[in-house]
Amino acid sequence: MADARRRTAGRRELARHPRFEQVSPEVGALDEVALRRAMGDDPDETLGLLADLTGATDAALRERARRLAGKLVLDLGRLPGVIKPRGTGRMREQPYRPDGGDLDIDASLDALTPARHGPAVDPDRLRVRGWTRPGTAWCLLVDRSGSMGGKPLATAAVAAAAVAHRGHDDYSVLAFGKDVIVAKSQDVPKAADRVVTDVLSLRGFGTTDLAGALRVAAEQLGRSRAGRKIAVVLSDCRATVPGDPVACAAALDEVLIVAPAEDCAEAERLGAAIGARVVAVSGPSAVAGAIMRAVGS
Repeated sequence: MADARRRTAGRRELARHPRFEQVSPEVGALDEVALRRAMGDDPDETLGLLADLTGATDAALRERARRLAGKLVLDLGRLPGVIKPRGTGRMREQPYRPDGGDLDIDASLDALTPARHGPAVDPDRLRVRGWTRPGTAWCLLVDRSGSMGGKPLATAAVAAAAVAHRGHDDYSVLAFGKDVIVAKSQDVPKAADRVVTDVLSLRGFGTTDLAGALRVAAEQLGRSRAGRKIAVVLSDCRATVPGDPVACAAALDEVLIVAPAEDCAEAERLGAAIGARVVAVSGPSAVAGAIMRAVGS
């Protein structure tokens, strides 16, 4: 009885979304046809609804929403965009590839020595010396203070997907409010769908330690050997915890601030103070393209 009351109360709360009854006509149901139709009509509102559904009290509805939200978010994050790395290539030891470079005899000696007595050389143990192109490392900082649901939550998830698709494991995702949580560490592989799911599980509360988040971002990016390192701050940049975001940003090579279009004044002031680009987005469907356009040159 108590569970039924909670589900009913939860559905009343979700009914603030104008398309909720179409997308979920009854308890536990999620109409994918209606959802696709809603995405065509108003993608931002629909993504915001779907993000809220991932926290629904109805377990069946919640699990269906998480599955569909993850797929939609990952697809949106794959928007095309070319990120130009910076710096010069370096000659490095690499795993063997026929076109990878010259065989590194010293590094491959353990594999070559047994081959003198008959066994074939194991190519997986060979090493070559070849040029590596400078890559791009990312750190996404998601502001989870205050309200974190609906469109803001969906925007954070799409931004995480965009970074995950382009970071090729050399990326990190931080969620910050009073504390900073590392959802994905720079040097620890994690599947993109798991990263997106973890971001969709965020709920907002508390104060905003922007300076602390920037310090952790510098630590994460410091683990990368990429030629270009980009910190993407998804926030209105209204810090409510003592600290100096300007000084902390000085440790970062490149900062992009992505702020909500309806509340970007503080972000623009911080951007001017630290020499960062600032882009304003109106909703989740725009964030991946906005990031790519801002950092693609």
